[in-house]
Amino acid sequence: MKFSGTAHRYGRDVDTDVIIPARYLNTSDPDELALHCMEDLDAGFVGKVSAGDILVAEENFGCGSSREHAPIAIKHAGVSVVIAKSFARIFYRNAINTGLPIMEAPDAVDGIGDGDEVTVDADTGTITNVTTGASWQAQPFPPFIRDIIEGGGLVEAARARLGANAG
Repeated sequence: MKFSGTAHRYGRDVDTDVIIPARYLNTSDPDELALHCMEDLDAGFVGKVSAGDILVAEENFGCGSSREHAPIAIKHAGVSVVIAKSFARIFYRNAINTGLPIMEAPDAVDGIGDGDEVTVDADTGTITNVTTGASWQAQPFPPFIRDIIEGGGLVEAARARLGANAG
């Protein structure tokens, strides 16, 4: 899996309440959730993110309440991958389960600025800041996680696997 896009950078402790505010949790429509992604932290986020862009954050990204709506909103807003120094554990698993690629890469976060062009090769773990030419090595996805993400999330990957084995 390869990703390329503009970096949108945020600080530490970005919680799920600012990723997708609770007032929008009355819907599970991914496109509706995407319209409100990050609006309490960055009101212009949805207007400036383009398909394939990359979200970069400091420590503890996705802390707060456990809501699958948060990674769904990020993914459907157009973000291809989230790179952070660390993730809240429940967000980490919710992201994988919903098919949103995430990578822990503290050194890369330190070397990526808002607006930089970034490429990610998730198969090798290589993150490159195209703007500066710097590269970092992160842990690549293990095959079972790669299969879940490529399958569109845990439920979709399981359905495909069961469908392939049925009959």
